[in-house]
Amino acid sequence: MTDETTNQANNQEDSKGQTFLSHLFELRDRLLRVVIVMGIITAGLLTIANDLYYYFSLPIQNYLPENTSMIATGVISPILTPFKLALIGSFFISIPFIIYQVWGFVAPGLYKNEKRLAVPLIISSIFLFYAGMLFVYIVVFPLVFQFTATFIPTGIEHKPDIADYLNFSIKMFFAFGVAFEVPIATIILIAAGITDPDKLASKRPYVIVGAFVLGMLLTPPDIISQVMLALPMWLLFEVGIIASKFLLKDRIARMKREKQEYEEEAAEVETDDDLDKEFDRAIMEEEEINKKDPL
Repeated sequence: MTDETTNQANNQEDSKGQTFLSHLFELRDRLLRVVIVMGIITAGLLTIANDLYYYFSLPIQNYLPENTSMIATGVISPILTPFKLALIGSFFISIPFIIYQVWGFVAPGLYKNEKRLAVPLIISSIFLFYAGMLFVYIVVFPLVFQFTATFIPTGIEHKPDIADYLNFSIKMFFAFGVAFEVPIATIILIAAGITDPDKLASKRPYVIVGAFVLGMLLTPPDIISQVMLALPMWLLFEVGIIASKFLLKDRIARMKREKQEYEEEAAEVETDDDLDKEFDRAIMEEEEINKKDPL
């Protein structure tokens, strides 16, 4: 009997070890797929790296003074900057494939209802991230560079460096891409039962202040970038609340019902406690009366 128990325990340990190793091998394979896909995309973008940077820099070149162009102050910036753009561009293009690989690794451990909620959220998050980047390129950049061009001091020749422009742009793309995920974060908070739409709506003033603070921290020190990041975050917060009321209607109703039942139970407990205290008080008064007048 003891030998059989020992063998079962050893088999369980071996199965756990094999499961861990299989997950580790699967993770390695999926990471290799991501690296291979990014490498292929990077190689393709490198063939058009110079043209790619030209179109990438059009928002700022359109607002440079006449007979002025961008410059490269680094020794190897003319080579390194387009290469860096191709590498970062391959990452942005590969985001759907990367998320697909992450989903393939995580999905087997999820319940069916979690999968039904996760799939539309993942698709929406990809769309919103790209929408944030597109919003920067089409709306924010022209406003920022036009605003900057109007404040060039007299006698100063404005010639932006190609590496500085790339770093500035990537920072803005990430900031707005993440900021546009606010509706997804709102829905996840409500789906997890951490809060509900009414509580979030009551925190609206704090959300607005927080959006402007994040706009100040994540964007360059100009008022246009800050406002252009804060306003979409606030509007997308409202979109998240509205969307959650439709997507999580049953869940929100169940949360309210459970909250009401909990409050009713708590009220009953308080009532019972009050009765017990009143009963104990009556007994103490009767004992005091008996002590004073035993008869």
